[in-house]
Amino acid sequence: MMIINPTREEMGKLLKKAKTIAVVGLSDNPERTSYMVSEAMQRAGYKIIPVNPAIDEVLGERAVASLKEIQEPVDIVNVFRRSEFLPEIAKEFAEIDSEIFWAQLGVANEEAYQFLKEKGKTVIMDRCIKVEHALTK
Repeated sequence: MMIINPTREEMGKLLKKAKTIAVVGLSDNPERTSYMVSEAMQRAGYKIIPVNPAIDEVLGERAVASLKEIQEPVDIVNVFRRSEFLPEIAKEFAEIDSEIFWAQLGVANEEAYQFLKEKGKTVIMDRCIKVEHALTK
């Protein structure tokens, strides 16, 4: 099975509709890609929910240890973890109120993709949300 992402136009529509992004693996280190991308998305007007059990707060937002701890609807879950962790994260994602699973550039896993597609979720893998946002403005 191949991973087939939505078109750039479809991604643009999803990003325009979204308001809240939970970021799995968001680091509090400003030198890390997860921080830079999340900061850019926050500046673009999105609410960021950090998901990282190792930190308390980042970008002025209180962090949660897992997706299941989020107390509000989430439009997009953006994942900054290695590809081998995606199946586990996908299972947790399937239990929360969110429709879009977005794995960052360089992150993809066919098992997680298939699992989420079978549940009717929108899945984007190996794409940078910041780049796609900039290209679809």
